Amino acid sequence: MAKDDDKALEALQLALVHWQQHAMKKGQKVLVIFEGRDAAGKDGAIRTVTEHLSVRNTRAVALPKPTERDKSLWYFQRYVRFLPGAGETVIFNRSWYNRAGVERVMRFASKSEIASFMRDVPRFEGMLLESDLKLVKLWLDVSKSEQAERLKDRRTDPLKILKSSPLDAAAQERWDDYTTARDEMLVRTSTEEAPWTIVRADRKTEARIAILSHLVKTLAPKRIAREVDDPDPDVLFRFDIAALEDGRLHR
Repeated sequence: MAKDDDKALEALQLALVHWQQHAMKKGQKVLVIFEGRDAAGKDGAIRTVTEHLSVRNTRAVALPKPTERDKSLWYFQRYVRFLPGAGETVIFNRSWYNRAGVERVMRFASKSEIASFMRDVPRFEGMLLESDLKLVKLWLDVSKSEQAERLKDRRTDPLKILKSSPLDAAAQERWDDYTTARDEMLVRTSTEEAPWTIVRADRKTEARIAILSHLVKTLAPKRIAREVDDPDPDVLFRFDIAALEDGRLHR
């Protein structure tokens, strides 16, 4: 990492610390959802976000494969118990959007279940927002070639073996299916109140800088946010329909 990038990340992490001090004092409830292609860099970005935040007031949640009991519950019931209370920040490393992505592509969910999800998720998020919860949704996007390189690293680097998954191969083999699922999910679940923010994540450091900047600008009071530069629009932008065709999203 270049020294300038290192300094930029450190300054943004400090701004996040200042923001969380404010959020804890005011009793804010914050939920950040990280979604994206396999190997898009979600784990590393989350570590960068949480590195200097309060351990007691910050939780990163990555739920395991649902049990048979989980499958019998109302879909969102698995996630409700992890939502933040006053002064807390919760980060979902993948969340309810599995139903719109891997569960759809791998046929782990029925067509009717997926249809119900697409109908219900904007309502569910609307209820969360009405409860004074702050919600940020991030989609990390990578090119097919970059994903292939990162998945290869998982297979060959002993330190990354725990990141490997039986579903890794499907990420490349079913790239087009995942693209179709992503596009429909973005179109149907990006709302004015809970929009998706797209992060072009082929370059990890640039993506992390943009994510931290976006979080500060979105969540922090003006006295903190104005000390931080806007995220690079070539790296991070609010989703709009044109992005499906103009090259901003990898196909």
